[in-house]
Amino acid sequence: MDNRQTRTDVILIGAGIMSATLGTLLKELVPDWQITVFEKLEKPAEESSNEWNNAGTGHAALCELNYTTEKPDGTIDITKAIRVNEQFQVSKQFWSYLVKANLIENPGEFIRPLPHMSFVQGKENVDFLKKRFKALTSIPLFEGMEFSDDPNRLQEWIPLMMEGRKNSEPIAATKIDSGTDVNFGALTRSLFQHLQRKGVAVHYKHSVKTLKRTEDGQWRLKIKNLDTGEVENHIAKFVFIGAGGGSLHLLQKSGIPEGKSIGGFPVSGLFMVCNNPKVVEAHQAKVYGKAKVGAPPMSVPHLDTRYIDNKKSLLFGPFAGFSPKFLKTGSMLDLITSVKPHNVLTMLAAGLKEMALTKYLIQQVLLSKEKRMEELREFIPDAKAEDWDLIVAGQRVQVIKDTETGGKGTLQFGTEVVSSADGSIAALLGASPGASTAVHVMLEVLEKCFPQYMNEWEPKIKEMIPSYGASLVANPELFQKVEKDAVETLQLDSKKVDSIEKNRHIFQEA
Repeated sequence: MDNRQTRTDVILIGAGIMSATLGTLLKELVPDWQITVFEKLEKPAEESSNEWNNAGTGHAALCELNYTTEKPDGTIDITKAIRVNEQFQVSKQFWSYLVKANLIENPGEFIRPLPHMSFVQGKENVDFLKKRFKALTSIPLFEGMEFSDDPNRLQEWIPLMMEGRKNSEPIAATKIDSGTDVNFGALTRSLFQHLQRKGVAVHYKHSVKTLKRTEDGQWRLKIKNLDTGEVENHIAKFVFIGAGGGSLHLLQKSGIPEGKSIGGFPVSGLFMVCNNPKVVEAHQAKVYGKAKVGAPPMSVPHLDTRYIDNKKSLLFGPFAGFSPKFLKTGSMLDLITSVKPHNVLTMLAAGLKEMALTKYLIQQVLLSKEKRMEELREFIPDAKAEDWDLIVAGQRVQVIKDTETGGKGTLQFGTEVVSSADGSIAALLGASPGASTAVHVMLEVLEKCFPQYMNEWEPKIKEMIPSYGASLVANPELFQKVEKDAVETLQLDSKKVDSIEKNRHIFQEA
């Protein structure tokens, strides 16, 4: 055992998009602070941030129907859609700053313009989509969205989905061209390259074993070097736990009271990936449908054009799976070992409450390939089984906690920051919209954990994120300004990109 103690200002646990974002923000705000990163795997972005393990949508509530709900009086509640959209705008502003400052290169490697669409079938759903469209388009953030229930118009928008479709029931879609496809794996790797150039020490194949508060309010971490087997001692003034599904166990090890009574429930995702280049080329959009009754929000079906390793891909899903692991590379004992005396009642209450979810997951696990193809054919009527392969995506751990509104053992769908009262440690738990709102969430960490510095940091934060502290809905001129800047800096003009893509194909064919 190595008894030496290495001191640093900040320790980030996990080399995913959250740690990458927080580290980058801190390096801009306080360049002289020492930051050290520990990651259990051998490189960054290998779990939830990996491009094959997440939807990569750039969640802006442009197409995700679960962010808009119909109230008993028939009106549409768009509160969450506005919130998610504004949070994604914050991410785009920060990425624009990084590109303009030459801190990361070539935005086309991690973000591309791509239409976002919602697609529904049946009169009731068409009526809902029409009302949703009217509600959203009254807000500048959703300007440019189109609605159509005309099959001829839909044929222009989504030819692959209309081919062979029998017009036996009403169908409709909305389309907005300002959507994006984001490769969070590529972005995470770029940010870590930047951090290492700035002197951040990043240690791969290092696993955190214990976290204990010292007498002077700092944190002592025992960390195992998985290559040598040695256990190292590190002391930090501030610790951020951004380890995806692994965060809950580490939060429990910290012993902070704010982490008590919190549990986690793992849900794995499966996607079907098209292996036929002709089919892939025939679709150019992210198309979201409606979740089935009893399905969790993260299981909303979608047919996604994705760009991975500069290659166009087509994915459909997600299908839910179940594994007791909290990470793809985790242990089969993760779920059992997360149950503690202080959260056992919360977990039991959730088990009783979520019988419908349990039933849904069992049904999903037992689906045959043909059953999955039947679901795909609701999107692509002529889909052929031989054109599609099944891949396992990432593990998500949904937060279970006691809430005033939901009562004991309420399953939370979303991301959640848990921090100690003195702000010396924070952990990020939960899932979607996750990566898309990383910058907003990491600003929340700064506000919770470093309130004494926020006045001093605010001018720099506003330089990086011009809308910081302001509502884009209430300031349409500010929104237009930051959106124009993001489109130019991140090269999100879809017409220009389409022209470049066409020229590239012509060149390749020649």
